[in-house]
Amino acid sequence: MEIKKVGVVGFGLMGCGIAEVCAKAGYDVIASSSGGESVEKGLAAIKASLYRAVERGRATAEEKEDALSRIKGTMSFDDFRGCDLVIEAVPEDLELKKKIFAQLDKVCPPDAILATNTSCLSVIDIAVATRRPERVLGLHFFNPVPLMKLVELVKTVSTSDETVSLGNTFGQSLGKTVIVVRDLPGFIVIRLIMPFVLGAIRLYESGYASKEDIDQAIVMGLNHPMGPLALCDFAGLDTILSIADSMYKELRETQLNPPILLKKMVAAGHLGRKTGRGFYDYRK
Repeated sequence: MEIKKVGVVGFGLMGCGIAEVCAKAGYDVIASSSGGESVEKGLAAIKASLYRAVERGRATAEEKEDALSRIKGTMSFDDFRGCDLVIEAVPEDLELKKKIFAQLDKVCPPDAILATNTSCLSVIDIAVATRRPERVLGLHFFNPVPLMKLVELVKTVSTSDETVSLGNTFGQSLGKTVIVVRDLPGFIVIRLIMPFVLGAIRLYESGYASKEDIDQAIVMGLNHPMGPLALCDFAGLDTILSIADSMYKELRETQLNPPILLKKMVAAGHLGRKTGRGFYDYRK
């Protein structure tokens, strides 16, 4: 089987990034909104990202136009009928993902691969919503997708070796480094980073140090590109809370129990960069 046409469900930040890198790699892409985002807004975001890539010397004007010509938006799942691979990139809601996979299973060709971009949910729980769990895997991209080089390929107890091989080849064709991981909460990266960022929130919550000093300590002391609190703002505090809740529910590890401050900030709508206010104020 050869992957030629890729579908992307979800036109938020991750979905746009995945659609962009697939188109730049030469795949025809059909992308749909999951309801919360508009197709027009998603296409505009991809266009803006490609313009920035040209301005910064990461792509030529011809490559930008070629990539844009390969991406089509849709509001109908029927348009995924011709896809060889469909990647779901909607919020971390298990029931929503299962509903989407059940719909995709009905319209996609029997040999098409269905992938989820989940960062923490059980892939097999999503896969059993289909009649092809052996053709389902996780393809966990990292934000911002056009720049981050890693993809975690999640193999469930049902994923076939052929599906893993095709997923691996596909990820490499995007210029990514692919690592194969087991279907366990958080996989590798999130499993390791979540206790770290939640610990930073607790440290700030306790009054032990200022947010600026906590972040500067990690940037200057460990050479990280940004501190843990700034990272939370970048990812979205609602996303951090959702992941922590999901992992704590599965693993019951105290270090994964979401801090009270995080819950209160999400309740107040202080979600980070996307709302203009999180641990830091971005409204200026």
